[in-house]
Amino acid sequence: MLFKKKNKEDHQEKTRRGEGKTVRVLSVCGSGTVSSTMIAVKMQERFEELGYNFEAMEVNPGGVKTALMSGNYDFIAYTSPVEEEVDIPMINAVNFMTGFAEEEFMEEALKVLEELGK
Repeated sequence: MLFKKKNKEDHQEKTRRGEGKTVRVLSVCGSGTVSSTMIAVKMQERFEELGYNFEAMEVNPGGVKTALMSGNYDFIAYTSPVEEEVDIPMINAVNFMTGFAEEEFMEEALKVLEELGK
């Protein structure tokens, strides 16, 4: 029974982490539709588990500059190279999408959010 209580407390702590905070991500893939949407959906699930609200915009690499001018994003998650010079963190999301390094991706993303006060 103590084990269950600890898990419940751990879950409550995780969901409080992002309570009332919104994560805004620019998700980038070659076409701006398939992989970027898969990443966005997967990120939404993971961040909402932590209590965050989540918003994403999916674009191809050519749309990054325009998207950054029209929105305020916390970081870029990408599966295709982004050639534009940007002033926000970029995180490679290939392994996150394929499931090989989900925790490493989330750790990096959470570090970025922590630096932003989220």
